[in-house]
Amino acid sequence: MDELREVLLKAAKEAGKIILQYFDGTFKIDHKEGINNLVTEVDKLAEEKIMQVIRATFPAHSIISEEAGEMIKESDYQWIIDPIDGTVNFAHGVPICCVSIGVLHKDEIILGAVYNPMMNELFFAEKGKGATLNGQPISVSKKSEFKRAFLVTGFPYKWPDGAEHPIKVFEMLVLEGLPVRRLGSAAIDLCWVACGRFDGFWEYNLQAWDVAAGYLIVKEAGGRVSDFKGNDASVFEKQTLATNGLIHEAILEMIMNKTSELS
Repeated sequence: MDELREVLLKAAKEAGKIILQYFDGTFKIDHKEGINNLVTEVDKLAEEKIMQVIRATFPAHSIISEEAGEMIKESDYQWIIDPIDGTVNFAHGVPICCVSIGVLHKDEIILGAVYNPMMNELFFAEKGKGATLNGQPISVSKKSEFKRAFLVTGFPYKWPDGAEHPIKVFEMLVLEGLPVRRLGSAAIDLCWVACGRFDGFWEYNLQAWDVAAGYLIVKEAGGRVSDFKGNDASVFEKQTLATNGLIHEAILEMIMNKTSELS
């Protein structure tokens, strides 16, 4: 595990150096599906660096990455990579973006790192050993009164088929008077729940590379992660609800009620 941890942290930091080098500078921007679903040459440079670091020590491990796709190998280990989570922010010079890398062993998340080099924040978790921010232990908030919760969410580039859920749930919470933010990086949203800045986060239609590291970091910080039915969330599913655990049932009930009304 020590070697896995060292390679993970090295990969995140090396990719972070590339992001910091290009941040708020000049680089090529392309579009994926949807006019505002961006990819930059920096995403690809950071991804190449991460894979280079991993392969130097673990050439037989599988890798799933946002830009390169899935490189399937006969291995019990999978590295799930987002070279820049929050690319739209990065492309516009907004420093809320990060490297996100999760390591799975037999489909269980065992290590996760999320690194925002512009803010010099490195979140890390190892299964069963807690979560840290820049090496210091972190924990979720202790807020139990849902009406006083501070929440964060995001909206998908591709809407769920036949549903208005994201806007309707957002509207319902805002009408309750709850402060809700939209930062543009699911990995950072999850980490900020883990360290107690936010009390809860929900989002639809996320991908494994958006959440793999963040899920473990939230859980190891004492939080709870589920789908919108209350089941333990898988990184390969599309629904994410992450909270301090104390407000989980309250926000889950609101999401389930609104989902039921719209179905």
